[in-house]
Amino acid sequence: MGDKRIDAASRIIKASPQSLYRAFVDADAWLIWLPPEGMTGSIELFQPFEGGRYRMTLTYDELPAGTSGKASADSDVVRGQFVRLVRDERVVQVVEFRSDDPAFAGEMTMTWSLTPVPDGTEVRIICENVPPGIKPEDHAVGLGSTLDNLAAFTE
Repeated sequence: MGDKRIDAASRIIKASPQSLYRAFVDADAWLIWLPPEGMTGSIELFQPFEGGRYRMTLTYDELPAGTSGKASADSDVVRGQFVRLVRDERVVQVVEFRSDDPAFAGEMTMTWSLTPVPDGTEVRIICENVPPGIKPEDHAVGLGSTLDNLAAFTE
């Protein structure tokens, strides 16, 4: 019960840390790269400064068999706060998942690190306190898809 799951993913993206950081603090950019494959997003609130909040609805384009949204039949509502923003280096967010099912509800801390490497920037995501209802394999696919989208958007 006291176990706090940590999931992580990383990818080298052929873009500068500056270009990548801009993608994190621009609402229009978020709508393009943040939703995993098979989902679209809408943003109701976006305040990209430390202490600022955001609210995004992710809607399935087509629900996979045996899947349902956590906020409604076909969507997930994500509320979050920008905890720390270090220009061109790091974005730390606390993401709140609202669900009637406690296995999918809770707060998760996401730390996105941008580290220059010879071929571009290593983007690393560390997710702490992942809700237990999110299957590790599904989370890995979602994080990988988001990194692929970020690469496509910035490269």
